[in-house]
Formats: sequence, C-alpha cells, structure tokens
Amino acid sequence: MTLLSRTTKGALVMGIINVTPDSFSDGGAYDPVAQARRLIAEGADVLDIGGESTRPGAEPVSAEAEIARVLPVISAIAAEWPGAISIDTLKPQVARAAFQAGATVWNDVTALSHTPESLVVAAELGGEIILMHMQGEPRTMQAAPHYDDVVGEVEAWLLARAEAAMRAGVARGRIWLDPGIGFGKTLDHNLALIRATDRLASHGFPLLMAASRKRFIAALEEREGSVAAVAQDRIGGTLAVHLHAIANGAKMVRVHDVLAMRQAMRVWSALQGA
Repeated sequence: MTLLSRTTKGALVMGIINVTPDSFSDGGAYDPVAQARRLIAEGADVLDIGGESTRPGAEPVSAEAEIARVLPVISAIAAEWPGAISIDTLKPQVARAAFQAGATVWNDVTALSHTPESLVVAAELGGEIILMHMQGEPRTMQAAPHYDDVVGEVEAWLLARAEAAMRAGVARGRIWLDPGIGFGKTLDHNLALIRATDRLASHGFPLLMAASRKRFIAALEEREGSVAAVAQDRIGGTLAVHLHAIANGAKMVRVHDVLAMRQAMRVWSALQGA
C-alpha cells in the first residue's frame, strides 16, 4: 500500500525524528526511539528519520556515521510499529541500509541528484521517493538565493527530476514532490511557493509541504514587528502554513509537533463540515 492510497481520509502527517547533534530545531534534545513512540501515539502516519543535519551552514557527515545513527532507531521502530518509516538522506548507501532495516520511503533533499547512483538505487529499492528542491547545498544555500521566477523554476526542476526518476525505473505512483521551503530561499521565495501550493500539486504527483518551525516564520514575524527567534516558538506559523497547504492540495505535511498538527487538522476539518 502506498502512502498516497492512505490519503483518502485526508492528508498524512509525517513526524520528524532527528538523530543528529546539530539539527536547527531539536538536535540531540531527546532519545530518538522514545520520541518516535511519542509521535506515533500523537497520530503520526509516517516517521521521517534523519542522521545528517541539513540546516543552513551544516557540515556533511560520512555515510558510515549516518548509518550508525539511524539504523538502531529504524530497526527498533520497525520491529514494533507497522506504519511507514522514511529515511531522510541524500546518500544512496544510507538509503539502502535503511530499507534493509525497515524503511520504505526515501526522502532526499537533492531529489536523487547527489550522486549518479542515486536514481539507480531508488529504482532498485522499489519504495516511495520524496523529491525535494534545494538551491545550492546546505553549507551555502542561504548565502544569496536568487530566482527570476521562483515558482516556475522550482516547478520545472521538480518535474524534471520526477521524469529522471521514472526513466531510471521508479514507478510514477511512488514519487512525491516537495518544494523545499527554507532550502535556498528567501522569505519572499518561501511565501510565493506556499501560495502556489495548488499549482505545484496539480501535476499528478502528491505534494509534501514541510515548513515546520522554519526560520522564514521568524523572518515574517520580524517584518511584522514581532519575534520568534526560538524554533519552538514557531508552531503557530507552522500550523498556518500546513493548513493552507492541505486546503490547496498537499497530501502530506512534515512536522515536529504531531499532536498540535493533528488537532489543528481536526478542528479545521470540522469547521469545513467534513
């Protein structure tokens, strides 16, 4: 059963598990297996487990170190939970090891462009693939992002990567798109992409929106004369973005705060009469 087939009752909620010491929001702040269990209890449909930070300025880690971080968590959760586990990595060797441990989704911030091997491995694994847009790479992506037409350029790039994945053998029905909010984008770029959710979701590929606690929320607050410098203070902005995205066709949202997201979705749905 694919993730998309499970969206008939509404958008899915992907819970974030950072097995890193330097994540922008919560790196090293919790026991990852205990956190996974908590997010499952709060209603997560998918757990996204990552062992390498992709925050602005982040330094890369080796595949061996990344595998050592994520495999114990994936193995432990897969042994006790039948839900979907996603590996958040740009390295095909990490994805392969994660699938052997129980993952079924590969969430790649480079949309399978990090190495020539990525497309081949994605097809061989046979799981679902999330293709995300990023301008540049984590260490430098926020230095001076520039687009002539951010929506058109992100849209065209994602569709080209989807075509490349299909040519490599990835089934169309297993491909998700993610506009990459916060990855090589200014505040205005992010807002333009969020406003264009319906357009980005109109190409036959399910759309993931991932804006949880991101810095652009604080930037908007600062523009409006308020402050949300601490990541944990950006939950309200996160909910606003994700409810807008769901209303405009997003099929999944990626969040740190599953309980709050579920509650917001439930109330919003009730208000719509659903």
